[in-house]
Amino acid sequence: EAAEVVKIADNKAAPTFDNTIVAMERSGALLTRVRTAFYTLTGSYTNDTLQALQKDLAPKFAAHGDAIRLNPKLFARIKTLHDKRDSLGLDAESKFLLERYYKDFVRSGANLSDADKAKLKGYNAQLAALQTQFSQNVLREVNASAFVVDTREELAGLPEKAIEAAAVEAKKRGLDGKFVIPVVNTTQQPAMAQLSTRGTREKLLNTSMIRGARGGEFDNRNVVLQLAKLRAERAELLGYDSYAAYSLEDQTAKDTASVNKLLGDLTAPAVRNAKKEAAEIQQVIDAEKGGFQVGAQDWSYYSDKVRTAKYAFDANQLKPYFEFNNVLEKGAFFAANQLWGITFKQRTDLPT
Repeated sequence: EAAEVVKIADNKAAPTFDNTIVAMERSGALLTRVRTAFYTLTGSYTNDTLQALQKDLAPKFAAHGDAIRLNPKLFARIKTLHDKRDSLGLDAESKFLLERYYKDFVRSGANLSDADKAKLKGYNAQLAALQTQFSQNVLREVNASAFVVDTREELAGLPEKAIEAAAVEAKKRGLDGKFVIPVVNTTQQPAMAQLSTRGTREKLLNTSMIRGARGGEFDNRNVVLQLAKLRAERAELLGYDSYAAYSLEDQTAKDTASVNKLLGDLTAPAVRNAKKEAAEIQQVIDAEKGGFQVGAQDWSYYSDKVRTAKYAFDANQLKPYFEFNNVLEKGAFFAANQLWGITFKQRTDLPT
């Protein structure tokens, strides 16, 4: 891709939409394809070799991106086209693409002085390394902070298949006779909607909430602080009041004032709704003579009971419809076929 971009930037011919923007769109196809596959693996099914490679490549990818977006010859061609975009006779899609390229380059520092560009490159390399460290810590912490239970009784309420799966998971980890519930990447864990023992729910919630902040090698607190500091400094270098202002400019909200207004408008009704739900849950707890005030660990478990009482609704009745292959084949694949005429055939000759 670097050679392709240099060729575009050094083109002696006057810039046109085809020899600059279309050429840029067609450059780097192989790298994009490989990088997509690579990051799909490192974000899910990974190993030490891939993670070491990710750490090594992250700053290099950042530098590669900088070499493109901070190339003065390339930006000059894009700016020339952008300045006369209304006279190029472009259709709406092409005009939008040209504006998108110009905006991306400006937001990436193309208008900065050489000294500030050098400083920006340093920020980008550090941010790439820290973001990689953060994501890897999150993945590793999921495994390290799995919820371990000593007895089957503590898992009361879980379906038998889920308890058996927890026993198998424990055995995999060398914890024969115990039970392990992996912690997924949300605060409320799915099992909390079924666990009938309040103490177990509370322990599971606490395990979930302290991930990345309980000390040890996967603690992300210092990484987050460094990221926030560097993002703020980078945004200031690019001419923005804050990283939030930089980030939002390119999104639907556009600015921090709009986001804060939306959050402010939502706060009161959200609190009212939460209090109403809490009162309904408390009624169920009291009817069962629970003897406690509803807490965060109780919300999922008792919300299902409230729905059952109010609407005769049982979430378990929906679960067969959301089985993975069902959703994939009768949901996503069916919709794609109906909307776009795409059909899907499973391949068994590829490693998965």
